[in-house]
Amino acid sequence: MAYIDYYKILGVDKSATQDDIKKAYRKLARKLHPDLNPGDKEAEKKFKELNEANEVLSNPENRAKYDKYGENWKHGEEYEKAQQQQRQYQQQNYGGSGFSGADFGEGEDFSDFFQSMFGGAGGGFGRSSRGSSSGKFKGQDVHAELNLNLKDAAQTHPQTFEINGKKVRITIPAGVYDGQQIKLKGYGSPGFNGGPNGDLYITFNIPVDPNFERIGDDLKTKVSIDLYTAVLGGDVKVNTLDGSVNLKVKPESQNGTTVRLKGKGFPVYKKEGQAGDLFVTYEVKLPTNLTDKQKELFEQLKNS
Repeated sequence: MAYIDYYKILGVDKSATQDDIKKAYRKLARKLHPDLNPGDKEAEKKFKELNEANEVLSNPENRAKYDKYGENWKHGEEYEKAQQQQRQYQQQNYGGSGFSGADFGEGEDFSDFFQSMFGGAGGGFGRSSRGSSSGKFKGQDVHAELNLNLKDAAQTHPQTFEINGKKVRITIPAGVYDGQQIKLKGYGSPGFNGGPNGDLYITFNIPVDPNFERIGDDLKTKVSIDLYTAVLGGDVKVNTLDGSVNLKVKPESQNGTTVRLKGKGFPVYKKEGQAGDLFVTYEVKLPTNLTDKQKELFEQLKNS
């Protein structure tokens, strides 16, 4: 996996403040959000990278580790411990001299050992016996995807699934968005030599809904009304995510008119009781198969 520069993804430099990072993330998130780029796989990929970059750089502790260790920031502390163990081993066995080729393999130095532990596609622990057997290393992180329809994503609900033969039960908060990633600490692969388990990262996939278009926390939908209701006014039934409501149509409403139903949009993530708005657009259907009498009435209206 190629090295990803989080600063470059956010379009800021290393001197950026936390406020700079927050502003850059919000600006790009609005532009790259999958709801605004349906079917655009490149935008979806960039949005996931953007979330990952923000998750690291918006946390001062994680940012400090990233600045020091780069792509291996998650394992920086383990790396330092392993280096210390290397120095102790050198002093005890070689009087401070470097390892010979027989210790790490021909042409392999301690940096290679570090890469074999943490780098690449999860690294591996097969060569760990070459280092100090007392070292504890965190297990490999696991990534999974979870598919949700829009209605499920709008409701807080439990979900059970299986990862590596182990059942995991989580509660999904209402308001999650397509491409959002959450972390479950300790649900990844087992640690090495008594080290902690890795973490489980779950990415939500929410396909396009046939009835609602989601834009942030707002929803857009369309409803058909007949010509008579558009001209004279009346009631029309509108479907929402949690049932249907009666909407009062004003007289002389034009085709394409959009009205807002406050609070009937998508729930705001982790803010109980808050929701966006539902925007309803009228599609006026013209009558067909008119009788002669009806046509005559329209002629009278036309000439009046």
